Amino acid sequence: MLHDLFRKEKYATINISKAKERSKPPVSKKKEVDKKKSQDFNEELFVKCKKCGEPILKENMINDLYTCNKCDYHFRINARDRINLIVDKDSFIEYDKDLQSSNPLNFPEYQNKLDKAKNKSNEVEGVVTGEGKINGIKTVICVMEPNFMMGSMGCVVGEKITRAIENAVEKRFPLIIFSASGGARMQEGILSLMQMAKTSAALSRLSDEGLLYISVLTDPTTGGVTASFAMLGDIILAEPGALIGFAGPRVIEQTIRQKLPEGFQRSEFLKEKGFIDKIVHRRELKEMLYKILYIHTLGGGKDE
Repeated sequence: MLHDLFRKEKYATINISKAKERSKPPVSKKKEVDKKKSQDFNEELFVKCKKCGEPILKENMINDLYTCNKCDYHFRINARDRINLIVDKDSFIEYDKDLQSSNPLNFPEYQNKLDKAKNKSNEVEGVVTGEGKINGIKTVICVMEPNFMMGSMGCVVGEKITRAIENAVEKRFPLIIFSASGGARMQEGILSLMQMAKTSAALSRLSDEGLLYISVLTDPTTGGVTASFAMLGDIILAEPGALIGFAGPRVIEQTIRQKLPEGFQRSEFLKEKGFIDKIVHRRELKEMLYKILYIHTLGGGKDE
């Protein structure tokens, strides 16, 4: 009898539901707050800043020229909005607006990608070119469209930029190019890479004519665009925090197997290393461009 009192049971009974409940990690108050914030976040009214993570009223963001009023982060903007911010009202005359890509190498699914890019961006290609006035000074302007296949440079993008440069030479206008690109368009192979040489040769002719070229680097400016016209400006400006480089930072880290410095390939890093001349906030960009154009033209270039 005494032996039975001290005998150990072979099996223990466990309440599964209670055990599972105990095994769950406690939910932190921060996670609960973040969850509530995400539930309250209205995407129709607010946009989340990619730098500080704070919600911003879309109306306020637009009024602040698509920048964050808390940390000054510069959101990417489409080509038409960029033109409206920089060029005088009703002064823009577009070039080659119907010129668009085909599929020269019969690359699989390329046409579908083009069609999706057109629907997403409401543009037929990755750059908008034309002429307009900046505080009355006439200039040729090219603005890359980041929503069209990340502003990648194919045959048509290179052709439109080259034609715009040739128009600047013919009309004796200064030239401004806003770069926003992931680089050469791989679906067009070597034909895409040839645009680097073509645009650079056209800029050489512009330089020989003594005409001004201002390059404005926005987020992102990478690949074949950086290796050609983007870095050939007489004056090179950049927006704050823009990613600028040839290969992306992740590719470089994987290649050299080292951690890159903080802020590597951002505007501020390149300014420190002497690759760009000045970093200009978006709200000050039009005035800065006007001052450069005014000095270059000695106050000319306006309609009499």
